[in-house]
Amino acid sequence: MTDQRWLHPLAAAGPRGRDPLARLVCLPHAGGSPSTFRDWPRHLDSRIEALAVCYPGRHERFADPVVTTMADMAREVAGALAPLADRPLWLFGHSMGAAIAYETVRVLTDVHGVRPAGLVVSGSPPPHRLLAGDAIHVRGDDAIIADVLDMGAADSAVLADPELRQLVLPALRADYTLIETYRPAPAEPLDIPLIVAYGTDDEDAAGPADEWARHSSSTAELLPLPGGHFYLQDRAEELLTHLSQRFLAAPGRS
Repeated sequence: MTDQRWLHPLAAAGPRGRDPLARLVCLPHAGGSPSTFRDWPRHLDSRIEALAVCYPGRHERFADPVVTTMADMAREVAGALAPLADRPLWLFGHSMGAAIAYETVRVLTDVHGVRPAGLVVSGSPPPHRLLAGDAIHVRGDDAIIADVLDMGAADSAVLADPELRQLVLPALRADYTLIETYRPAPAEPLDIPLIVAYGTDDEDAAGPADEWARHSSSTAELLPLPGGHFYLQDRAEELLTHLSQRFLAAPGRS
């Protein structure tokens, strides 16, 4: 049974959602929510079931305690995903979600004995590139808001409303704390296919994109698309057409 707190259905596969050939679980960026992926079913192959992770502190989870460490987040997400392993399971993570997806795969494998079919990381440098950088979360809410607005996420429009801003700030603070304090432990490469998607104008992700290959002992495919950090807002059809083909071409079993 799907954990309704953590996982929001986006698209059921096939007639009445029966017998999907694969499952796709989407993990949003810092401050993001399942609504980030609400239009994706229009572009995804109908034989693929799609779900989105809802982190605490947003949507119906405003009252839930936020999560500020990668270890806790990966453990919780992996626990929610483990029961879905009866079908080939792909994880897609964008920006912060890419790092969470990467660590979640490790927990799924090491703790739950589940081997996902593959991992798609989007708009993010590889883990070893996240060891240093500007800690925006320690500079206060104004710095966080400025960074979110600068990146141009469609859902950042809520920050223009003072009342909505106060609602979303706790989740934003938690997300920035989580990703900026994340220090990946040395680990063997993942034994699953890896797809690295990024906007060609996103210097932080495009520059080191090929370095993701060191984190997989299987295949590592680069998928550049026109655009900046949130290229997927305008390129969803191209992205999902390609991913659908990949998901169905190599079904595997977890």
